[in-house]
Amino acid sequence: MVRYSRDIERSERSCKARSTDVKVHFKNTRETASAIKGMKLSRAKQYLQNVIEKKEIIPFTRYRYGVGRKAQLKNLKIKAVQGRWPKKSAEYLLGLLKNAEANAEFEGKETDDMFVSHIQVNKARAGRRRTYRAHGRINAYLSHPCHIEMILERPEEKVEKAPETAGVVVKPKRKLRAPRLVSGATA
Repeated sequence: MVRYSRDIERSERSCKARSTDVKVHFKNTRETASAIKGMKLSRAKQYLQNVIEKKEIIPFTRYRYGVGRKAQLKNLKIKAVQGRWPKKSAEYLLGLLKNAEANAEFEGKETDDMFVSHIQVNKARAGRRRTYRAHGRINAYLSHPCHIEMILERPEEKVEKAPETAGVVVKPKRKLRAPRLVSGATA
């Protein structure tokens, strides 16, 4: 049994998926994951498909240095000016979304109104290679893979508030107990 970073309170309303040591850039995948967090499942799949086709863009908010400014970000509600279309990250996250959806269908859960309630991207162990430089030197040539986990949930049904009864006043417990003494006073 694999341990997730977040426990699920209502397992009958949710499903999980995770992937470890994925050979995609950590920084791109983190930005892509934060863009789809909170989206409905159908919208998240369509969004990632549009990113692959460069119809929509991923805003870069944390790892944004050296990332160019794009006019396509004006269409988003988020206040960001830098973005990219990380194709490989989008493809992996799209596959993981489809896997989570298949897990839910296998367990007999409805996936119509599920949304991405939790998604987390962690750094994995760097892959080490070497590159040869001038004058006989050798430098490290690292890859930066990542671990991805996500939880999809169905929203809770809204419960009607009970009608208030007129004339009944409920006092808080603080007002019912004896009043506190002023500092320095004795009883």
